[in-house]
Amino acid sequence: MDEFRKLTTQEKALRINLRKDIYGAFAEIGAGQEVAANFFKAGGASGTIAKTISAYDMKFSDAIYGYCERYVCEERLFKMLDHEYDLLGERLPHRINDTRFFAFADTVEVLNFERTNQAHGWMGFRFQLRPEAEPNDCVIHVKMHDNDPIQQQLALGIVGVNMIYACTFYSDPEQILMSLMDGLSTRRIEIDMFRITGPDFKHVDNRLMALKLVKNGLTRAAMFGPDGEVMQPSDELYKKNVLVLRGRFRPPTHVNVDMLLTSRRHFKNEPDVEKSKMVLLTELTLNDLGPEGSIDERDFLNRADILCSLGQNVLISNYFEYYRLMDYLSRITKGKKIGIVMGINALQKVFDERTYVNIRGGILECFASLFGTNVKLYIYPALLPDTGKLFTLRDFEHTLPKNLKNLFRYLMDNNKLEDIDDANINNLNIISDNVLAMIKKGEPGWEKFVPHKVEEAIKENGLFEYPLSQSRPEIASLK
Repeated sequence: MDEFRKLTTQEKALRINLRKDIYGAFAEIGAGQEVAANFFKAGGASGTIAKTISAYDMKFSDAIYGYCERYVCEERLFKMLDHEYDLLGERLPHRINDTRFFAFADTVEVLNFERTNQAHGWMGFRFQLRPEAEPNDCVIHVKMHDNDPIQQQLALGIVGVNMIYACTFYSDPEQILMSLMDGLSTRRIEIDMFRITGPDFKHVDNRLMALKLVKNGLTRAAMFGPDGEVMQPSDELYKKNVLVLRGRFRPPTHVNVDMLLTSRRHFKNEPDVEKSKMVLLTELTLNDLGPEGSIDERDFLNRADILCSLGQNVLISNYFEYYRLMDYLSRITKGKKIGIVMGINALQKVFDERTYVNIRGGILECFASLFGTNVKLYIYPALLPDTGKLFTLRDFEHTLPKNLKNLFRYLMDNNKLEDIDDANINNLNIISDNVLAMIKKGEPGWEKFVPHKVEEAIKENGLFEYPLSQSRPEIASLK
């Protein structure tokens, strides 16, 4: 039936209820029990639901699941999943041989009475695909944008049913991801973290799923860490001092590394930066990943592998303009210092008024976000192509039209722009596109332009179309 049209929420719940081999528990905290309610309303719920619980009071919740410093967080979600899933086998041993057990849990903060909070929640589904098999986990983080808590609860109920249905009947992780929004729009629900793990999904690279979240418009930004584990940006960056380097990183060169190291030294020396709460981000926008939305997933993973090997946190976003990125980060960091490191040629684009022609307030409106209360830009120098002289902020004012010179001086006088004066100028002649061309052709000498870890990764894994025959002839001979 669902091969020709999308099922409604009720139809999905009913189809699951009519299956005799699927049985489990629901634990929902913070809103109504909207997910379980959909199964009750569909009919035949006794075939699916072993138990529902809503340990709403903190003391009750702690007594059941153990203490957590925060109640709407991933740690609490996993405590709920662990407890409820383990109980199924303990209390229903007679069903182990012929039942696919599951535990669904969510911990949610809906809109408060004053409408002053960001409604969000964690949702998780632990499930078997076969009786007696080891379980898999699907975990998401959602932001709710309805301006009414009842509507938020209803939307949560839909997402929960979609999650259970998709994990039960679909095997393709992208199909699971995309079906979570069936019956909803991103005006109501945003999914900014998705992870699926377990013995049946060992082949899934969740960094690629983070990319698909952004590419398919389910969120504007997603994040993963140096270990490749996807992270929820609001959790990882909350009240942190964030330093961002945007780039293509195809491949990362000595210039990229020097930009990070030198700007980090400058950022750490700011009086309002807490060194223990610093986070460095390397950011890839969809524009940097592929022209006109045509993204090569293998190329993306090549870049992700290298950035992770360099110990970097990676943010994927479709905030193409810097001021939109700053607006997003400022809402998360709650007034903490944010730094952006960029080349001086990129700064020229920032000051190009044509960038803001479709904004009612023009460049002034956008600069209010870009150079907000606690934002600072660290500018990396370049070599002038004609003379070979160093191009820095000291020269930048002379390139501006007359009407922008005072704006530039204002930013300089208020410590919003700073030269990276300790850059390694010997690297400024490195152009990543030229290095990439050398790698693809197998030309010698590109190695001196990239860090040793990058060289190793490219040669070991044949990244960026590097001819494996040059470094691993045994692999090339098998092709």
